[in-house]
Amino acid sequence: MFIIFLAFLIFQRVVELFIANSNERWMKEQGAKEYGQNHYRFMVLIHVGFFISLIVEIFIMNRSLHPYWPLLLIFFIIVQIGRVWVISSLGKYWNTKIIVLPGAEVVKKGPFKYMKHPNYFIVTIELLVIPLLFQAYVTACVFFILNQIILMVRIPLEERALKENTDYDTYF
Repeated sequence: MFIIFLAFLIFQRVVELFIANSNERWMKEQGAKEYGQNHYRFMVLIHVGFFISLIVEIFIMNRSLHPYWPLLLIFFIIVQIGRVWVISSLGKYWNTKIIVLPGAEVVKKGPFKYMKHPNYFIVTIELLVIPLLFQAYVTACVFFILNQIILMVRIPLEERALKENTDYDTYF
């Protein structure tokens, strides 16, 4: 089951990278500015490291499905619905990078009606649920902490970029 699950995750991330690259090209053609290039490579390393750690922990430490895997799988599916909701709500503005189009209206629909950064919340939940599904507790702990560290850099930078270029302060 792990191989199928991993293949799904990798396929999903590759599709998202194609979407992000397309959105990035469109936004930059419209005059968008990119922020946070220095920390982005660390964020990518964290996400790649997560997959490597997950694979190593499951195979080397002979991890298996959690006894409550059906509940964790349902929770994972709900989180994936949230992920799609975020991406579809942002449309052409969704990206894995911090790219802001000056003068653009802030998206305040979908999950953005209820919280500032739903995508980061979803990723944080994923970094816990995915390893827990296979009892990869070391991966869950390490990458939860690394994600929180990178978010402490990323979120303030993203908010500053939005405040400088959009009507972000009006809505949040």
